[in-house]
Amino acid sequence: MNDLFEKAKEVLPHSYAHYSKFKVAAAIRLQDGKIITGVNVENASFGLTNCAERTALFTAFTQGYRKEDITEMVVTTEKDYIISPCGACRQVMSELMTPDALIHMVTKSGKVTTVKNKELLPLAFQESDL
Repeated sequence: MNDLFEKAKEVLPHSYAHYSKFKVAAAIRLQDGKIITGVNVENASFGLTNCAERTALFTAFTQGYRKEDITEMVVTTEKDYIISPCGACRQVMSELMTPDALIHMVTKSGKVTTVKNKELLPLAFQESDL
């Protein structure tokens, strides 16, 4: 998990948080050992903003990976308190990651809270609900 945290910290300055000034970075580990990162990218039309978690996941899927390939994710910010994924990210994560994938929420100083993906969004809207 430490290497994921280091990768997330490394890309955190690349966040485009022009409006909120709230930078977020994510890093996901794939079964083949590859690490993919993402940052939040804001837009003046706030609804078009993309969070770090979704950026990392969409990048992995663009490269041909699927949820079974993702073992864990780190989410970090410049804050020294735990930040959890937003509701939109939780919904996307519930579909694009396995239920047992580990989600590590890490403070600036390295304090970690870890949960399984399925714990972030109980009763998530799923494909079976369609």
